[in-house]
Amino acid sequence: MQSPDEPQFPVTPPKYNSAQSAMTVVIGFEGSANKIGIGIIRDGEVLSNPRRTYITPPGQGEQTRFMPSDTARHHRAVILTVLKEALEQAGLKPADIDCVAYTKGPGMGAPLVTVALVARTVAQLWGKPLVGVNHCIGHIEMGRLVTQADNPTVLYVSGGNTQVIAYLERRYRIFGETIDIAVGNCLDRFARVIKISNDPSPGYNIEQMAKKGSRYVELPYTVKGMDVSFSGILSFIEEAANKMLSSGQCTAEDLCFSLQETVFAMLVEITERAMAHCGSQEVLIVGGVGCNLRLQEMMGVMCKERGAKLFATDERFCIDNGAMIAQAGWEMFRSGCVTELEDSWITQRYRTDEVEVTWRD
Repeated sequence: MQSPDEPQFPVTPPKYNSAQSAMTVVIGFEGSANKIGIGIIRDGEVLSNPRRTYITPPGQGEQTRFMPSDTARHHRAVILTVLKEALEQAGLKPADIDCVAYTKGPGMGAPLVTVALVARTVAQLWGKPLVGVNHCIGHIEMGRLVTQADNPTVLYVSGGNTQVIAYLERRYRIFGETIDIAVGNCLDRFARVIKISNDPSPGYNIEQMAKKGSRYVELPYTVKGMDVSFSGILSFIEEAANKMLSSGQCTAEDLCFSLQETVFAMLVEITERAMAHCGSQEVLIVGGVGCNLRLQEMMGVMCKERGAKLFATDERFCIDNGAMIAQAGWEMFRSGCVTELEDSWITQRYRTDEVEVTWRD
């Protein structure tokens, strides 16, 4: 049995258990950044969840992050293949699908438009209702499904988002967030400074290098009430990196270690403050950065001290995927939400707290 401070995540997502409900099957299209994924959910059961990742070509990976136009081109090239895989893995035909869900935002404009266009076309060809899903809420609902967390304080951390969230009165309320760049963006940009490859991802490579670091380099620690700021830390470490590395004061591994320890401590602090405000005894970490085992370890220490439980998911569901959009779409569709064709646009800045959560009490 796991202790309260250990991340709680089952090997297989549990099946939705309701004798009163007819089976509802939803297919979800996700493509807000460099991941293109299509997943199928049937009443809480993940039937399929294939995805592809756009990685910058060799020779560019150490210098540039993926560009919107290149990412959209990648998504266009593989999306029909991924759609075929999703249906084949689930053993379903288009006639078996009840609803088509897609990521409305937030995210990168060109990739979002590409995936929304395909989802909209599929919904019309198959004669199925369409549901536009908030990407952030997709992460939350997938995390709740996989871990079975009841009503957690949510830390949502990714390349484009950093938020501390709690549910109250039919909204996911944002208690704290970054006031400039996201934590994942901070890590990615530092990876470029010290020329770490994007394959499989900059954040993952920083995590592996940090495990070999032994010397902590003091960095700016910027928590402002419930909000955090990462741009100052990034500017400081970018300027210091070349000087410290060339002089032998520290290694690249030491800098990775120091950056992780600093930014993750900031995230733990604001999460704990939100827990205290809400009287919460659960923390759920979602988003791509949530896969980081050091972040989970540090959050686990805080939870243990408070007698709380930590919930997290592995890379199958933490990193952007189609099943999370299908799950949020399933919740929305079951509660009566449908996106009309004329309203099926995308928005790059679609805040978590804009969505009325009609599926929770």
